[in-house]
Amino acid sequence: MEAPAGCGCKGIRSCLLCEGPAQAAPPPQGEDNFTYCPASGLAVGNEHSEFAGWAFPFPGVSLLEEFITEDEEAEIVELMDRDDWKPSQSGRRKQDYGPKVNFKKQRLKAGSFSGLPSFSKKIVAQMEACPVLGDFFPVEQCNLDYRPERGSAIDPHFDDCWLWGERLVSLNLLSPTVLSMSRDSEDSIQLFPVAGKGNGEGSLRGALPAGGDAGRERSERLVPPPRLVGSREVRVGIALARRSLLVLRGAARYGWKHSIHRRHIRRRRVGVTFRELSAEFSPGGAQEELGRELLGIALSFRGRPV
Repeated sequence: MEAPAGCGCKGIRSCLLCEGPAQAAPPPQGEDNFTYCPASGLAVGNEHSEFAGWAFPFPGVSLLEEFITEDEEAEIVELMDRDDWKPSQSGRRKQDYGPKVNFKKQRLKAGSFSGLPSFSKKIVAQMEACPVLGDFFPVEQCNLDYRPERGSAIDPHFDDCWLWGERLVSLNLLSPTVLSMSRDSEDSIQLFPVAGKGNGEGSLRGALPAGGDAGRERSERLVPPPRLVGSREVRVGIALARRSLLVLRGAARYGWKHSIHRRHIRRRRVGVTFRELSAEFSPGGAQEELGRELLGIALSFRGRPV
């Protein structure tokens, strides 16, 4: 059956354009039962979930709000909209600025890649002032357009590790949304009771008892013991404000899948993701020369969508 105009869905993926009345919509994703708190670095159990009052450390996330101004945001989106958007899966539209890649066969060449777009030069320069991005050199940029009328979403996934390096950087434009983090592993997560204010503003109770043996004994009497839960039972929502910049690295990059659910797209949203090269394509890596070539093209900032 031919896909409707504007639909880029393949395989099991679908959107509101291709989900006809006779076709059941995809099963709903589970609700996020924890929320990430930037102030504490904790994933805190949501009030109406079974994990209310519990939390655990969630490392590898940096969230910078108001990374650009409203005027800069408007200019960036206006420049994007001058170029064509291509239909993508699950109701998204996309613009790619990057090399031609076959991830299954691990083959890579520049192809028609002519660099990142000119408007990204200022964004990349602003990144250099961030402690976690001082040596971040993006070699690829992907713009994704989400709209509620198309049922836009993106399934839980890991970004490729062969070509893309540790840090994934995303700029959230036009409307707020939620990045949902989940795991498929069979291991367990240790939860701790939360002390102080809710929403992660307090600290973990019982994680690091103070005062030597006496303090430890008091802690054991007054604080509930840590709680173990299966990783698959835990879903963490990271709230992304409009014009915020998100960096995922370490455990958040490699240990947790990320997704955006349909229910979290209420107005047009544009996500701009920047990726760096992996160690294989960086200085000292087996494909250092190719990596240098691609990075030189990327940072010319003369690109058009490929």
